[in-house]
Amino acid sequence: MAKVEIRGLDKLQKKLKKNCSLEDVKTVVLKNGMDMQNKTVKNAVFTKGYSTGATKRSIRGETRDGGFTYAEGPSTHYAPYVEFGTRFMDAQPFVRPAFKQQVPIFKSDMKKLVK
Repeated sequence: MAKVEIRGLDKLQKKLKKNCSLEDVKTVVLKNGMDMQNKTVKNAVFTKGYSTGATKRSIRGETRDGGFTYAEGPSTHYAPYVEFGTRFMDAQPFVRPAFKQQVPIFKSDMKKLVK
């Protein structure tokens, strides 16, 4: 069995305690989650097929895990078909582009907390 040794964990913990609090982390998670939700709503403009706007209106978000997680997305049962497509219709992604756009911003904001 391989042996894994992690060095510098004490320094990292001290740096985190010195530079930020868990409330700062929760603030970053909430801000980025809400920004991603807004981008998802903005992206939910579908040009192919029949569109009523129900999927766009169903996009909601919420904090979980005591504020350390933000979950967002549409609640219509057919949203995955729109996002990924089917053999009968092309995909019209609206969640994935928002996620891909928000990830580097989130990482940058988290790095700022430990500088």
